[in-house]
Amino acid sequence: MTTPREVQLVSRPVGWPTPDDFALVESAPVDLADGQVRVRNEVMSVDPYMRGRMSDAKSYAEPYALGEAMHGGAVGVVTESRADGVTVGDHVLHGLGWREEAVVDGSAVRVVDTSVAPASAYLGVLGMTGLTAYAGLTRVAQIKEGDVVFVSGAAGAVGSVVGQVAKALGASRVIGSAGSQEKVDHLLGDLGFDAAFNYKDGRVSDLLREAAPDGIDVYFDNVGGDHLEAAIGSLRLGGRIAICGAISVYNNTEAAPGPRNLARLIQTRGTITGFLVGDHWDLAGEYAQRAAGWIADGTLTSRETFGDGIDHAVDAFLGVLRGENVGKMVVRL
Repeated sequence: MTTPREVQLVSRPVGWPTPDDFALVESAPVDLADGQVRVRNEVMSVDPYMRGRMSDAKSYAEPYALGEAMHGGAVGVVTESRADGVTVGDHVLHGLGWREEAVVDGSAVRVVDTSVAPASAYLGVLGMTGLTAYAGLTRVAQIKEGDVVFVSGAAGAVGSVVGQVAKALGASRVIGSAGSQEKVDHLLGDLGFDAAFNYKDGRVSDLLREAAPDGIDVYFDNVGGDHLEAAIGSLRLGGRIAICGAISVYNNTEAAPGPRNLARLIQTRGTITGFLVGDHWDLAGEYAQRAAGWIADGTLTSRETFGDGIDHAVDAFLGVLRGENVGKMVVRL
């Protein structure tokens, strides 16, 4: 039987990561202890936040250790179990991706039903991705019926859910930005956005003003930089900004300048709030119930971009940073 493999971080990237910062190695054998399960991973997630964990700078999450397998969301099938409530053959969601086989505490896995939705959906629209969009809109931005909503990175994993959920929650107009005409067409033709633009076509502030001439009430930020400044410039009275990510600056070697128009928050009584999905797990059940209904009636759909094989996991991750994915990027193992 082939020895399972894993991806390790071997050097901390400076600026953009390169394949040389990673190594694909055989995993060391691990005996199963009481309360643990052995999982053959089938799909794993690669996400922008992982770039931050490759740095040893103090942050909200512990950095990846050099010379050890990285980790992230994964779904796989249980091949051996010494944990109550988890049986061989179950599909489980857990946090030890970046490897073909994982040994996980039974308390740290969630059994998922792959007859209802494919395994990859539990990494995306039915998983942390979907909950991030829902929590950011409902709890952080406190979306109200009739709001005009703008989301950056709108064709990505989180952004594509944000736009659809905003419409489902009564937004009067949803606007998205993306990095190609193909993605803009996807937002308009497949996901039901009211307006969308390619941010490479001009100044974001001008493009947003054209798409939302009367301003915006909510901005869901996945990008930062000029998008954040543009959103502040278009805020209406009482506007709310939820900051989920800032992918445009993740690989900067020097601090990016902040928005130059923060004083406008005084005029609009606007707010900017950063958030982490980990602070909102209590909404998971509520979101799962509502998402199931939205998916069933076609209100919520998802697209995925796949990489194949753990030997292409790094390529898939770098592709996310370059914006090559439409929807959620998933690696099939």
